[in-house]
Amino acid sequence: MELQLHSNAGGQSITLSDATFGREFNEALVHQVVTAYLAGGRAGTKAQKTRSQVRGGGRKPWAQKGSGQARAGSIRSPLWRGGGKSFAAVPRNFSQKVNRSMYQGAMRVILSELIRQQRVVVLPEFSVDTPKTKQLVEKLKSLGMDGKVLIVTEQVDEKLYLAARNLTNVEVRDVTGLDPVSLVGHEKLLMTVPSIRRLEEWLA
Repeated sequence: MELQLHSNAGGQSITLSDATFGREFNEALVHQVVTAYLAGGRAGTKAQKTRSQVRGGGRKPWAQKGSGQARAGSIRSPLWRGGGKSFAAVPRNFSQKVNRSMYQGAMRVILSELIRQQRVVVLPEFSVDTPKTKQLVEKLKSLGMDGKVLIVTEQVDEKLYLAARNLTNVEVRDVTGLDPVSLVGHEKLLMTVPSIRRLEEWLA
């Protein structure tokens, strides 16, 4: 498939693999992979104590009969202040198994859909001379990039990262740091030719 570069690049085009960037949209696959990716980021470290784990409560507070009070076997009963929890939370592992073919398949499907919706802008190169936010904003404005923008470069560009750090709607990532959640979470995708070539090799 032929993908036209942005008009700032002089009307050039690049040839991309249909097997990677020409896939039909698979909503079920994308949903499963995105859900698994988000679940893998959950800490799952919440923990509470049951009545057997709370300190104290080894002795019966008062006699079973004769005191006029309700029966009580422990001061650490879940009914008491300072007692254990009836259904205590325990550390959990929320991760879901997703094999490599499914993960890469979801990446191909998402990229193909972004290209179909004309939400991908490709340039021969994209960088800033100095790590200044104002310079990056002006460059994005000249490209007509508004809303939430994801900038993908072949390698980590420190100046570009520092320039975008104060922009809430702009995120910079290299190819190795790209994931399905970042792709579906932005309105537009700005990529350089080297980055899209490297991505094509990875997903081939």
